[in-house]
Amino acid sequence: MAALRILAISGSLRARSSNTALLEACARLAPADVRLDLYAEAHALPHFNPDLDTDSPPEAVSALRARVAAADALLIACPEYARGVPGALKNLLDWLVGSVDVVGKPVALLNGSPRATHAQRSLYLTLATISALPIREEPYLAPVLGREVSAELIAAEPALAAVLRQVLTDLAAAARGL
Repeated sequence: MAALRILAISGSLRARSSNTALLEACARLAPADVRLDLYAEAHALPHFNPDLDTDSPPEAVSALRARVAAADALLIACPEYARGVPGALKNLLDWLVGSVDVVGKPVALLNGSPRATHAQRSLYLTLATISALPIREEPYLAPVLGREVSAELIAAEPALAAVLRQVLTDLAAAARGL
C-alpha cells in the first residue's frame, strides 16, 4: 500500500509557533505508512485577488494548489487572532476557492488552545463551504498554551502524543475510506 500523504498547514507565521510545533510532532509520531508534508510558505502567497486567479495564477498559488492536489488529506493547526482565523490562513484558503484541489479532501483540525473556539468554528465553516470534508466538527485539542513547546517535547508528552496519534489515525482512516 502506498504511503498516505497528509499536507500539514500551520495557521501561524511565527518562527516559534506552537501550532507548527504540533504539526512537526505529528510528523515524528506518524505511522510508517503516513507521510506529513509541512506547508510553511503561507507568507509567500500574494493577497487574494480574483483578478489574479486566472488559468496562470501566481507561482506561489500554483505551488500551493499542486501540494494540496497531491495530498490525500489535510491537517490544519490554527491559532485564534481577534476571535477569528489568522489572515494568512484565510488568505491561503481563499486561493483554494477557485480550484478543485481541495474538493472532497478530508481535513482534520488541530487546536493547541482550549480558548481558540471562535477561529475553529469559522475554519470549519470555511472548509465546508469550499467543499473540503472536515472529518469532525470539533477540533482535536492538544493544549500547549503556556508551555515551552517544541516538536520533541510535545511528542514526548504522553497525553499530547495520544491526541496527535488519534488525529493521524482518524484522518488516515477518512482518507483511505474515500
